[in-house]
Amino acid sequence: MNYLKDLAERVGSTFIAGFLAALVANWTGVIPSDWKAWLLTGAVAGVASVVKGLVAKGVGNPDSASLTKR
Repeated sequence: MNYLKDLAERVGSTFIAGFLAALVANWTGVIPSDWKAWLLTGAVAGVASVVKGLVAKGVGNPDSASLTKR
């Protein structure tokens, strides 16, 4: 169960980081967008985090979503 908690924490924080990055980019005028683009950016980042976590389970410590072997 530690693996799933670890993966969920990483995916959640990555989603929030992606969402906020898109939101700030819109607020500053760097990338004009709307709420759908903010959610999509967060979702794509979250999916990438899930894939990374699944790869890490096979490469690193099977009890963690990290690529390190510890």
